[in-house]
Order: sequence, then C-alpha cells, then structure tokens
Amino acid sequence: MMHDAGARRRLLQGNEACTEAALAAGCRFYAGYPITPSSEIAEQMARRLPGLGGTYIQMEDELASIAAIIGASLSGAKVMTATSGPGFSLMQENLGYAALAEVPLVVVNVQRVGPSTGMPTLPAQGDVMQARWGTHGDHPVVVLSPASVAEYYRLTIEAFNIAEELRVPVVLLSDEVVAHMREVVAVPEPAELVLSSRPRPTVPPNKYLPYKAPENGVPPMAAFGDGYRFHVTGLYHGEDGFPTNDPRVAARLIQRLHDKLDRAAGRLALVENTLLADAEVAVVAYGSSARAAASAVREARARGIRAGLLKLQCLWPFPTEPVRRLAERVRTILVPEMNLGQLVGEVERAVAGRVPVRLLSKVGGELFGPDEILAAIGGG
Repeated sequence: MMHDAGARRRLLQGNEACTEAALAAGCRFYAGYPITPSSEIAEQMARRLPGLGGTYIQMEDELASIAAIIGASLSGAKVMTATSGPGFSLMQENLGYAALAEVPLVVVNVQRVGPSTGMPTLPAQGDVMQARWGTHGDHPVVVLSPASVAEYYRLTIEAFNIAEELRVPVVLLSDEVVAHMREVVAVPEPAELVLSSRPRPTVPPNKYLPYKAPENGVPPMAAFGDGYRFHVTGLYHGEDGFPTNDPRVAARLIQRLHDKLDRAAGRLALVENTLLADAEVAVVAYGSSARAAASAVREARARGIRAGLLKLQCLWPFPTEPVRRLAERVRTILVPEMNLGQLVGEVERAVAGRVPVRLLSKVGGELFGPDEILAAIGGG
C-alpha cells in the first residue's frame, strides 16, 4: 500500500518501476537469469542492490534462481526473481515447494508469446492458467496483474506485502508491453509507504513449532540463524515441520493453506471500476488488454452506449464476488484476452448464467486496438 501525498513524479520504464518498487518494499536478495522481456529487472537489480547492502546473484538457470530465493527467504530476507514463459515453466516445482513450506517470495513473469520459445519480443497473456495451476497439487497462490507502469510499481509493493502477510508465493504477471513502456509514475517517499513483514515468533526457541498457526492461519516464521532450529520440507508435515503420512494431519495442512487466503478475500479482491454505475455492457479485462478496453469503453460512451470496465488487478484468487455483483447489474459481459480464453471460464463460473459472457480472443503477438474492443461492444 502507498499514498501519494509527497510523491515525486518520475518517468520510468515498466521493468524499472518494478525494480524500484521491490527495493522500496525491502527486497534485499535477488537471484535470477536474464530472459527477454524481463532482463531489465535483473540488470537494474545488479546495479542497485549492492549499494543498498543487498545481494544480487546471477544463477545458472531458473531452477537455481527460485531455489536460491527460497533459501534467502528462509534466512529472513525479502526476496524476488523475474523471468518469462520458458523460465517460469522451470520454476514450477519449487513454486509448489514454497507454497507448501509457506515461504514468502515474489516471482515476476513478464509474459511473451508461447509456447516454447515462441516470439520472445512480443506480448501475450498466455500464462494466466499456468500461474494458477502450473505446479502440481492443490496449492495456494496469489497472482497480480498490472496494466500500467504506475500499477506495476504499486502492485509490486502489494506483492511483497501479501507474500509477507500470508507467507505465500506471489506471482506478478506482467507482459512485454507493460514491461517496456515508459510512463510518469508518482513515486512516494519511503516514509509514506505502508510495508508488511512476516509474523515473527514470540516464544523461545525450545517452545517454537514452525507450523503452528494462530487463528488467521499464518504461522510465525523464524529465520535461519536466529537461534530457532526447525525443519522445512516439501513433504506434508505437522506443526513441528516433520513429514507425516497421517491423512488427518495432511488434510488439515492443505485446508489451512487455502483458508488463510480465503480469510484475506477482501484484501485480495483488487479490482478497479470505470463507468460501471449505469453500464449495460461490461468489459472484464486485465493487463495491457485493459488499457485498450478503457479507451474502447470511453469511446462507446461518446457514441451513446452505456459501457463500463471492470479491471482485474488480482487474477488468483479470482475476484468472484465483484464479478458476480457485476453480472447482477449489466446485460452482457465481454472478456478480451491475448490468448485463446484462459480467464473467461472463471468469469463464466462467477456469472453463473445470469448474463451472456463473450470472449474476444487475440493471439499472434499483437495488442488489442481500442477499435477491436469497441466493435465487440457494439459501437463499431
């Protein structure tokens, strides 16, 4: 969270804004491997972190990158890595480890056209379902999606706060356009930022149970090296951290991991409304597609069409309640996506047949133009 009271206005590239926000949020460890179109984040981190007393490590690959930030987080640091599609695929197993072991971290995925090497320099939104279900098992995850450079800054701060508050991996799902455009950002003074840190144990080391959770479901987290000796594993485990095959203990663990996100549903339902008060046609969009949608909605209004935009800034957990409420007020919903339809199914689930939901799909590495969305709204 941040406020604009004493903000300084700066012209920033998207990836540069992400880097500056991560440092402002307290990130002091970065391990990564350069990959288009995220490489500027690694470059900026390499320049900036040493002067702040932090550590930058270029790893041999993305598997090692996420493993390194897991270890650094367990040692008490706020951590981040950044990648794109192929590298994000390589990180999936350890994302599951971080989810089960409740290791707070931030992974930036600057999406490009896939699958495989695809078209590395062109934008897409093809990693939406992978961000949610890329690793195996019923795991909790939070995925945020910026549509502008300013949102890239703000949602990077949010990503660190959510990761720390809930002890969960957070994926920041950007795309090539948002990553490489330059816009003016109101950068707050450090004293104006509201930053979160993981809960720390208040009991002595001999009384500490690393996975004994209070009512909010988030266990206090000791740091390696602080005198607390505890076990961390990718196996199902009890409150003491040691592996278990007890079905009841296993079920309680995985349910708690999801319940802690459910309790934070209001905190995580990050959406922005544009001209929705009297809208008959609603566009539900995210990322750079939402930029074209906003222009299309305004042009539709100029032509007498009552259109509005619900911009999703948190994709997972999906903001079911805001979408459900929207479906009770409008006649139809349009979902533009730079993929063959990855989030539209969740929109349909939330709408539950109340109104028609239409997909506007685009693949091939081109952004939506406002005219394309306007035509689908009915104004072209």
